[in-house]
Parts: sequence; structure tokens; C-alpha cells
Amino acid sequence: MSVDPSVIAAIEAAVEGDPANVALRAHLAGLRLRAGDPAGALEDARVALLGAPDDTSALAVARDAASLTGDDAQAESYGRLLAALQGQPPAEPRREQRSQPVEPVEPAEREQVRRLRAGGPDDVEDDGLDDLDDDAIRALGLAAGAEKITLADVAGMAAVRERLELAFLGPLRNPELRALYGKSLRGGLLLYGPPGCGKTFLARAIAGELGAAFFAIGLTDVLDMWLGQSEQRLHAIFEAARRRAPCVVFLDEVDALGQKRSHLRHSAGRNVVNQLLAELDGANAGNDGVFVLAATNHPWDVDTALRRPGRLDRTVLVLPPDEPARAAILERGLRERPTEGTDAGRIAARTSGFSGADLVHLVDVAVEHALADSIRSGSARPVTQKDLDRARKELSASTRPWFATAHNYALYANQDGTYDDLLAYIREHKLL
Repeated sequence: MSVDPSVIAAIEAAVEGDPANVALRAHLAGLRLRAGDPAGALEDARVALLGAPDDTSALAVARDAASLTGDDAQAESYGRLLAALQGQPPAEPRREQRSQPVEPVEPAEREQVRRLRAGGPDDVEDDGLDDLDDDAIRALGLAAGAEKITLADVAGMAAVRERLELAFLGPLRNPELRALYGKSLRGGLLLYGPPGCGKTFLARAIAGELGAAFFAIGLTDVLDMWLGQSEQRLHAIFEAARRRAPCVVFLDEVDALGQKRSHLRHSAGRNVVNQLLAELDGANAGNDGVFVLAATNHPWDVDTALRRPGRLDRTVLVLPPDEPARAAILERGLRERPTEGTDAGRIAARTSGFSGADLVHLVDVAVEHALADSIRSGSARPVTQKDLDRARKELSASTRPWFATAHNYALYANQDGTYDDLLAYIREHKLL
């Protein structure tokens, strides 16, 4: 169902003016879902649920959006929460426009997760979250295994990789120097930037570079309908990470999990933030060997206490790829496709500001044109430069709205210099 973009823009402006308004945020999530933007709808629904975990409209949107993005585990979790609040059997989420399939969960794992997520307080004694085993961790959607990708697989981002090497990776590879200088084996790093620019991929590459286990934590891995259970789940996940040290704990969309407590109307959301602060401090157990990475598109919404020294004390800006990186991404996208006479460098020169996701989408659109032509003619043909040029004309950089919002924060909320790199990029590329 189409939605007038001006309506979405108006609701976005209203939400920006009143970020604590859960009903308004849930309405915006519903509009995004109807407009065919399930990823954006899911992000807004998550923020709404952090402020009001029992909001049924936000849960319904989150369930359907998670299903449309291909995340059955999230969709099922949201569906169970919604059904429990409504006193009904879980409804099937919408299934159209599904993306990549999700690895099936074994029946025993599914039953354990069902008890953990749908069970009430009476279940805690028998199925305590502090005793999550490997199967439960895997079923909760956490990847506990060495990653196959490294920083060598990351296209571009030379400045980001240099910053990571100096502040994070170098001391880890040199234990003698680390001991000499008293460098702790714990750390926190916040990756921020426009969506689709590779923050999650970079986090996995860091885990691969360390040869460490990688735990990806999302909102549904923590959120629970029972008071106090969300904090216990978060503690259980960090305890599992400590047992597998060295490891990398990745907090995706940390602005939803660690939103500013001044924006939260309900104590449940504030308690989750407080628990996250305690886990990052390692108050009850040491965090040696546990490296915490967080990613967000909205660093200005992250609670300031999360970014103090000792927690997420380093901030790295992940920008759209430069021209050589854009060419590499395009070439990688075309590598498995039948092509003829394509020039990735030519397209890369005309796609300034495009995110990595934009470039992957450009290749997909070009392939669709070639496929449609092949279907009409009845004879398969390769993807040509003409297809790429046509796709380029049809698309624009999705990062510009983000920079329009980020510009204000870079100008007026940069007292500590956090956004100096962002402001320099905006001025250099005339994004004012």
C-alpha cells in the first residue's frame, strides 16, 4: 500500500520534536511498513517498544517487519509477546517479500527458547537465564564462532581501519607491549554513520581479525515481557561471553538498547540501560577478553553514560565508501553474474555518497533490467554497461537524509569534538 512521502516526512518531524512519544513513533513505524520499508519500520518499532514494551501496535508492526526482512526468530518472538498481551494464540506474521532464509532451529532448542521467551516468572527457577547453554545461545540468534572474514575483506575505510589498529587491534596482537604499558584486555568502541555503510560487516571483520567468538545482540535478544527478565537476559548473555573470552560482543542499533534515559517514560526501559551500564563496567565479574563493539545510526540518542571512559569510550565514524571502495563493491557484486563490457570504475565515479547497500542495490537493479529483457526476448543475455548506466539514473544516494539530520548535531552538539570528523566530511562534500 502506497503512503504519501509528505505524510511520513511530517510524522518524522513530529517524532523528532517529541522523541519520547511512543504512540507517534509506533504510528511512524506502521506508515513505513505500509510504504514498503520494513527495515525502517522495524527500527522505529524497536525504539517504541523500548519506551513501552507492552505497546501492541508497535509489537504488531515489529512482528510483520521482522518477517518481511527475513528474520523469523524476531518475528516469532514479537508474535508471542503480542499474543500473550492480547490473550490470543500467536498470529502468523506477513510473509510476502521475504529475504534470505533463516537457519532452522532444532526442536529442542526451539522449546528451550519458547520457555525462556514465553514463560513467566515461575519458569525462572527451572530455566534460569544465568544458565544459558550453547544451544540456547545459538537459538537466541547469537553467533558464537570464529568469523571467516577479516579487515582485508573490507573495501576502503582506510582511516577507520587505521584508527582501529592503533586503538584496538595493535595492543591485542602485542601482549608483551600491552603488559609493558599496562593495557587492559577490555575495550569499547562505538561505530556510527549513515545506514548501509558497513558497520555490522566491519564488526564481524574485527572479530575475524582477532580470531574470536562473535556475539551479535539485538533488541529481541534482550527484551522480555516480564518485569526484570530483560535485565536477567542481558546479564546471561554477557556471562556467556565472559566464559568464551576472548570474544567480541556486538550491540547492533545500540541507540534502541541504550537510549537516553531522559527519553524513556517507563522504568523498564531505564532499568535495561542501567543493566547494560553495569555489564560494561564488569562490576560483578571481570570483562578481560570481552571486547564490546556497538553500532548506531543515531549516536546522539545513545545515553551519555554509555560513552564515558571505560565503556564505549572510543567513537569511529563509518562513512560512505570512497571511489576505489565503490568500484571494489560493484566488482564484487558483478563477480557472480554474467557480464559483458561492464566498467565498475565508471559507475563508481558517478555514485559519490552512495552507501555499500546502495551499490549492491544498483547491481541488483541492473541485473533486473537484463533479466526482464531476456524474458521478453526469450534469449538470455549478460548484464551490460547500459544496464548499469540505466540503474544509476534511476537511483540516488540513500545517505543524504541522514546527513541532513546529522548536520545539526555536528554543528550544535559537538562540545567535546565527537563529531569533528563528521563535520569535516559534510563541509568537504558540500552536504550543508
